[in-house]
Amino acid sequence: MEQYHIPVLLNEAIRGLHIHPAGVYVDCTFGGGGHSRAILSQLGREGKLYVFDQDDDARRNLPDDDRIVFIPHNFRHIQRFLRLHDAVPVDGILADLGVSSHQFDQPARGFSTRFDDAPLDMRMDQHHTVTAVTLLQNASEQELHKMFEQYGEVTNAKTLAKLIVEQRKLVVLKTVGDFKRAVALAVKGNPNKYFAQVFQALRIAVNEEMQSLQDLLQQLSPLLKEGGRAAIITFHSIEDRMVKNFFKYGSFELQDADAVYGTRVESPFNILTKKPIVPSGQEVKQNPRSRSAKLRIAEKK
Repeated sequence: MEQYHIPVLLNEAIRGLHIHPAGVYVDCTFGGGGHSRAILSQLGREGKLYVFDQDDDARRNLPDDDRIVFIPHNFRHIQRFLRLHDAVPVDGILADLGVSSHQFDQPARGFSTRFDDAPLDMRMDQHHTVTAVTLLQNASEQELHKMFEQYGEVTNAKTLAKLIVEQRKLVVLKTVGDFKRAVALAVKGNPNKYFAQVFQALRIAVNEEMQSLQDLLQQLSPLLKEGGRAAIITFHSIEDRMVKNFFKYGSFELQDADAVYGTRVESPFNILTKKPIVPSGQEVKQNPRSRSAKLRIAEKK
């Protein structure tokens, strides 16, 4: 499990969930099972843990424990599957939105910029048909521009999108190396940082990560008991802003204040983290991939 993925902000997330021994909990991103094992260690025999992961590889990390139920699907379907298991409402929901170290370190998955011969795949769910290759070959210049600008904060997103559209007429962008060579003229600043931002944008788009997070957040209130908690770990500003605003307003569609009374619909959450919890210097030193993590916790009113 440690080789598969080192759990980020482990102690902080588990403390934030305030686990009851007989409670029902959900780990939306099972991965290497680090957070799940910590939850199980605080559950009694009557407790229950439901874990989601769309990556088939994660199933190998399941502990031999009859208190855990593995659901091999994206967490955006959380309400549907918890209802199928008659598990609603629950006491706590945890989601660690980072890509696992296992996914980054497996060349065949195509998540990393390090392996030039790797296929441009980037699918977390290998059953899906859309890969980074199909996205790069079929998306319009405008769609590519928007994707790199919004999801990767790439400073010359427009230039990059135009170059991709030109290059894909000349070469097939099948591997990481194919892509890096094709867009070399667009690289600004540190190439490693530049391609990290570009690959982040591609990964988010391929896996519909923003849409999945939005779907998850909108289902939290109906799923949580009164006093139940949600702990969400994000890794870049777009996700963190979504979580922060949803906890604050309880909706993605901000309503105008009432014309007569000047009031808005109240959020169903009490925010327990006025500022996000970030990794300690020691954790970042031990696990550099944790450096951009932010944890926000809210409690259902």
